[in-house]
Amino acid sequence: MTRRHGYALLAAITALIVALSTAIYVGVSSDDGTGRQTVAAGRAPRNSAAPASTGTWVGSWSASPAAAEPGTETTGLANRSVRNVVHASVGGTSARITLSNLYGQRPLTITHASIALAAADDSAAALPESMRRLTFNGDTTVIVPAGGQVLSDAVTLRVPHDSDVLVTTYSPTSSGPVTHHPHARQISYAAEGDLTEDVTGTGYTEQVEYWRYLTALDVLSNESDGTVVALGDSLTDGITSTEGANLRYTDVLSQRIRDALADRRDVPRYSVVNQGISGNRVLDDGLGRPADNPSGLNRFSRDVLGRTNVKIVVIDLGVNDILRNPQLADPEEIVDGLRTLVRQAHARGIKVIGATLMPFYGHRGYTDAREAVRQEINAEIRSGSVYDAVADFDQALRDPYDPRRLRSDYDSGDHLHPSDKGYARMAEAIDLDDLKGAAPARL
Repeated sequence: MTRRHGYALLAAITALIVALSTAIYVGVSSDDGTGRQTVAAGRAPRNSAAPASTGTWVGSWSASPAAAEPGTETTGLANRSVRNVVHASVGGTSARITLSNLYGQRPLTITHASIALAAADDSAAALPESMRRLTFNGDTTVIVPAGGQVLSDAVTLRVPHDSDVLVTTYSPTSSGPVTHHPHARQISYAAEGDLTEDVTGTGYTEQVEYWRYLTALDVLSNESDGTVVALGDSLTDGITSTEGANLRYTDVLSQRIRDALADRRDVPRYSVVNQGISGNRVLDDGLGRPADNPSGLNRFSRDVLGRTNVKIVVIDLGVNDILRNPQLADPEEIVDGLRTLVRQAHARGIKVIGATLMPFYGHRGYTDAREAVRQEINAEIRSGSVYDAVADFDQALRDPYDPRRLRSDYDSGDHLHPSDKGYARMAEAIDLDDLKGAAPARL
């Protein structure tokens, strides 16, 4: 081989190495680390509003698909615009959403979707300059299969933390039962016809206290490095918190993290999302196929492992396994179920903080036998043999003079669910230092 031919060959090899390195870099930098991809026709996204990859994708808000909305079995929400109002726990420079048709019996056709910042509290009006059209793999129309979900393309939108975000969808046809999350403690809206990009909000005359189709809002954030997921029942759902005030324990926990960071405390920069379903149990599903109110074991993969960039899960489940069991619940079975959730989290490198079960003396379901089951479960949790760290909600909220009941100012009045002050106390019972670190190494 001549020296000239050798130089040419060397140059060609060098060019190939550079090209391969560039391709690998681009592929890695465009991956958000979640393994989730947009579900649509399989084409590469061509949304001109898609941002450059700066910051970290995290969950800013979420809600578990919990059931089929009553009364929508036949007509669904055909020719209706659905405007969900959600609260961002952390801010970002771009956003994307997840839509679910888990309980639909037919494919759900969305022909128009948008995202915008709310113009005011308790309003369907949008800030005009914030209105963005959403696409799915570059198309404005997406078909969500029955039982499935889709992830939108990202759009450039500066979402401030603690802001209300409007996510609107329009479907011209019915998909049968509408997938929804009841007990939202937040008013959302609906309108006749396609008013997806309407900023006035005047056509949104229907008000509902639940979220439809929408199950997640992710943001590309420079103020957060990961997501904390709260998995639980009505105590996590915040069923007795003040409507529209964002006073669930998860909202207060999110504020505590921001305050600690502002004070320059050494705590992780995490967002907090809520995956509570009222009435939820560790072991048993509700009725139907797919099941309304799927158990913690059933939904853990979707509602925790399937969320974006999860670092920590806080589990508060078990009370309904005690109260809703017509027989006396077996504490060992409940604890075994909780340990199964922990193993699944550890397999994904996620640390688990678990809560003790709060008292319910005075509630109609109370019996001394059920109280004994609660105490046995709490003893196992406190022993350190279930979770990586413990948030002792029981100790934080119980009446010191009668530990079987909630302290009166922490009680909403039904002797099971907290007041706003009680929810704040739950958030305070989580040691922010426990958010540090990762799951124990697998042996």
